[in-house]
Amino acid sequence: MRREKSPVVLQMENVSHSFGHRPVFQNVHAEVPHGEALIVTGRNGSGKSTLLRIIAGLLRPERGVVRLRDGERDLSLRERRQAIGMVAPDLHLYGELTALENLRFFARVRSLPLTDAELETLLHRVGLPERGHDLVQEFSSGMRVRLKYAQALMHEPELLILDEPTVNLDEEGVAFVDEVIQQQRERGILVLATNDPRETRHGDQVLSFGG
Repeated sequence: MRREKSPVVLQMENVSHSFGHRPVFQNVHAEVPHGEALIVTGRNGSGKSTLLRIIAGLLRPERGVVRLRDGERDLSLRERRQAIGMVAPDLHLYGELTALENLRFFARVRSLPLTDAELETLLHRVGLPERGHDLVQEFSSGMRVRLKYAQALMHEPELLILDEPTVNLDEEGVAFVDEVIQQQRERGILVLATNDPRETRHGDQVLSFGG
């Protein structure tokens, strides 16, 4: 049963994480309301991707808490997963499957009753028209990034998380991502990790890691 949606708020309180004895970041605080974007910047290895994985629920923080709040209540883990879409370099696509088969799989995981026609429309939206029956292992790196956007956007997420969102994209792809970002700000919340000045301009708030 789907919940009745109202605008969600992302909250982080005292979020800290270490790898072994090496602290990555300490005591991160932020509150990001509907319609705003949080930009995470910092040198390589400073913890940007780690924080994004924690926000997405893919990794537990060593200390602190991350919440998605709907009014006065926290979303459950299952509701959070349904509310979040993510694009990141380390997210896996299945090369031995076609683009359409990949999207069918991700739709089933999210319990989305999407038809092949709707998935083909989604492929067209991300710039992969008529490529639905091609094996993903034959795709260029930029085409794979576009397919990741298709799986992240298929459920119109309330929180969209983008890690280095324009890596391997050409000028047309960068323009597409700009459009996605503007649409997301109207729909919900955006969290974006980048060191590209063209992308940091999208932020209402900025977290800077690593000095």
